[in-house]
Amino acid sequence: MIDTWPVGKAAAAVVTRDGVVKSEHGPVDEPFRLASVTKLLTAYAALAAIEEGAIEPDDPAGPPGSTIRHLQAHTSGLAFDEDRVLAGPGRKRIYSNTGFNLLGATIEKACDIPFGEYVRQAVFAPLGMTETTIGDSPAAGGVSTVRDLTRFAAELLAPRLLAPETVRAATTVVFPGLDGVLPGYGTRRPNDWGLGFEIRGTKSPHWTGTTNSPATYGHFGACGTFLWVDPELDAACVCLTDREFGPWAAEVWPILNDAVVAELR
Repeated sequence: MIDTWPVGKAAAAVVTRDGVVKSEHGPVDEPFRLASVTKLLTAYAALAAIEEGAIEPDDPAGPPGSTIRHLQAHTSGLAFDEDRVLAGPGRKRIYSNTGFNLLGATIEKACDIPFGEYVRQAVFAPLGMTETTIGDSPAAGGVSTVRDLTRFAAELLAPRLLAPETVRAATTVVFPGLDGVLPGYGTRRPNDWGLGFEIRGTKSPHWTGTTNSPATYGHFGACGTFLWVDPELDAACVCLTDREFGPWAAEVWPILNDAVVAELR
């Protein structure tokens, strides 16, 4: 299927809870820009900073009344890509690169270390993700390979860097019932999100498969990338391409993901 996509290059893999890569395709060791899939890496680093006590979920961060948790869950009220407040904290799900960049800056200040270096020490190095960097934006500046991201996905399925209950809480809905815009797809009611992880829920259409469970979580990126984890399948799928997200991706990604789900089942 991937070989028929209108892209220059693409790489993909499926990994299960035991860390075994069940299948892979394309240049899995080649670096690709991640765009917003970067947010998953930043989100995990934020959880690590919370577990080690560098920050607390209820620490003030962002607009008045907003906290670390609001930034993680896209409910701070900050606009998508500018330092402007559009709603009160916890009132609406406003997907915000601004909020995630601020989250990275907050951790950087609390830990007194560049955020990219913090993520490297807390997440990348322990997982053997030697080809992954955050770049200049905790929201969208990441570069990685499919090989590295399968290691990260296996960590999400069976956490060893963080407590399993920490990851479960971050990958279930936070501030439930909030509506908002899912980039590329329009308003979703509700627009479920965890602490940096988008939750599939009942969203339709969606970039995951139509047969992925509602508990599926992950992220897609504007440069044609995605990573999802389906807890009911005990498996994850990573896909990186070199073409910007658009109608082509909205059409072919769910078809591929449904085929992956069918084979896993």
